[in-house]
Amino acid sequence: MSLLLTRLFLTLVMKPRPSRQERGDVPGWVLITVMTAGLVVAIWGLAADQLKEMLQKALDSVANK
Repeated sequence: MSLLLTRLFLTLVMKPRPSRQERGDVPGWVLITVMTAGLVVAIWGLAADQLKEMLQKALDSVANK
């Protein structure tokens, strides 16, 4: 049993670690965030009046109940 635990411990400790240069796909998620923000701004700019009207109707229906 002790030999098994020792092997398991050594396997976990001696596991190769990724190098510091592997930092993930940061530009990918930045691009997705920027594109999403751009879409929100574009949709808001095109449909601001309709969105305000929808929000006002929804608030009025809650207030009247």
